[in-house]
Amino acid sequence: MKTRIGLLGVLLFSWGICLAQFPNKPVTIVVGFEPGGGTDTTARIVQGPLGEQLGQQIVVENRAGAGGNIAVDHVAKASPDGYTLVLANVGALAVNPHILKTPYDPLKALAPISMAAEFANVLVVQPSLAVNSVADFVKLARSKPAIITYASSGIGGAGHLSGELLKAVAKIDIVHVPYKGGGPAMQGFLGGQVDSFFATPISSISQIRAGRAKAVATTGAKRAALMPDVPTIAESGYAGYEALNWYGFLAPRGTPKEIVDRLNREIVKALANPQVVAALHKTGTEPKSSTPEEFAAYMKREYDTWGKVVKEAGIKAQ
Repeated sequence: MKTRIGLLGVLLFSWGICLAQFPNKPVTIVVGFEPGGGTDTTARIVQGPLGEQLGQQIVVENRAGAGGNIAVDHVAKASPDGYTLVLANVGALAVNPHILKTPYDPLKALAPISMAAEFANVLVVQPSLAVNSVADFVKLARSKPAIITYASSGIGGAGHLSGELLKAVAKIDIVHVPYKGGGPAMQGFLGGQVDSFFATPISSISQIRAGRAKAVATTGAKRAALMPDVPTIAESGYAGYEALNWYGFLAPRGTPKEIVDRLNREIVKALANPQVVAALHKTGTEPKSSTPEEFAAYMKREYDTWGKVVKEAGIKAQ
């Protein structure tokens, strides 16, 4: 008995030292998309300041595929020691599990650390269309049911869900045209293949300024910083409408609370860094930190909200 108690004491003491010394090697942030995308860009903006604060190198690792699912699954199965994190988006955490048979349960397999950032999409239409407001768009869609098309960066993404939510609240029948990413979707829009597109502000603002796209409304609860003159769908007659892209940092479930709390403090500090804030604003993204508990509650609300939208819209994987 004394031997067992002694061994337990040694193990607890050693574990305590590990916690006190965390981190003592590089920390990896896994991203579920190719370099250059919104999630990857956000991770790399935070990478430098976070590494300086922790006193260790931060490595951004891209594990693209399946709408971010591959990265989330990889981290969910990683050692719960705080050295492997994921920066995941709304699709992988709150949408894909309702559409695909994901190998992980986002609400059970991960330890939320902090929200990271959020941004709204913008509904743009072809300049040739007689549409200058949400009311005009809805009127056109009702006059041509199942004819007016809208592009998105893919099934289950924030752009797709923005369109499905508008269909539901405005009671219109517009046709979703999914592309394999925001770049191809914009090219399809510019090529005249679709009538409208729920695009990101950063990818569409130059096209809007050049007159190649017409901004109708943004999808957030408040106006987008990059487009302060463009109204929201909520203020255009559909109060309560909100569809945001968001990212958050998570670790594997079972990561010690002391490590989660340390990471939370440092991530919150990094997101408040003026250089980080300015860099994110240039991409049309708003930094948004939180406590682990707040992030967990937000994930659950989003999971339930988009699960309902997916079910009612009959969204299925293709």
